[in-house]
Amino acid sequence: MKELGRLLTAMVTPFNEKGEVDYEQTKKLALALLDSGSDGVVLVATTGESPTLLREEEVRLLAEVKSAVGDRGSVVAYTGSNSTVEALEATKKAERIGVDACLLVAPYYNKPTQDGLYQHFKIIAEETSLPCILYNVPSRTVVNLSADTVIKLSQIDNIIGIKEASGNLGQISKIISGTGEDFLVWSGNDGDILPILAIGGYGVISVASHLVGNQIREMIDSFTGGKIDAAAGIHRCLLPLVDALFIVSNPIPVKYALNHIGFRVGKPRLPLTEPDEKSAAVIRDTLKDYTIDLPV
Repeated sequence: MKELGRLLTAMVTPFNEKGEVDYEQTKKLALALLDSGSDGVVLVATTGESPTLLREEEVRLLAEVKSAVGDRGSVVAYTGSNSTVEALEATKKAERIGVDACLLVAPYYNKPTQDGLYQHFKIIAEETSLPCILYNVPSRTVVNLSADTVIKLSQIDNIIGIKEASGNLGQISKIISGTGEDFLVWSGNDGDILPILAIGGYGVISVASHLVGNQIREMIDSFTGGKIDAAAGIHRCLLPLVDALFIVSNPIPVKYALNHIGFRVGKPRLPLTEPDEKSAAVIRDTLKDYTIDLPV
């Protein structure tokens, strides 16, 4: 299995002025992220506005970015759905394109039981050769993928890790204690990177790395290299930026920030809108305090 990397960016989907996917700008962004600290990109997930992308747009995005990136970095496809059949179909399409792994969110809205969650992920994993990363984000899905269910799922060979965005360090600790060393835990929250590393986590699937990827990379490398105080200093430094990037629903702030620094990614698609002026001012003022790593 290809090494996916400790720092993956949950990438925005650039749109042009007509609101259409800008495939050329998407490829440019993916390469710029690899040049500024990221090991790979996660495409068409929450930050990539998956709820408003058409399936044919998603397929083309995966193919275009994988072609542009080649072997320079990993490409992870978000193929999750609250329909097991739909998620399975999307995963098979992503596999045919040649992505390196898939990200599978806990089904949302229909509120499955833990047994339903287990069966959902098990069926998808058994029908693909792709490495599968679970995604637990209860603030968006309503359901929480419990530690016991994750531990049970980790016994399936190609379920290789989880993006944990619950913010529940007790639950995450239980997952790490109950799974093997080859099961990886990526933080799903930029503010939790260092705490999750400290309890045995692996890395992060990040939003802030659009802007400060090299700095997040330095924090991870400092921690894994035993320079705990240096890592903690970077963590504290980045927290105000992380707060600004989530002042309203993601990806509204990060798209605004990218446009503001001169990397055009367009407006979000409805029902998401651009930030109100008060929120926009907070984002602009916060950006002044940081060196931006992304080449523009």
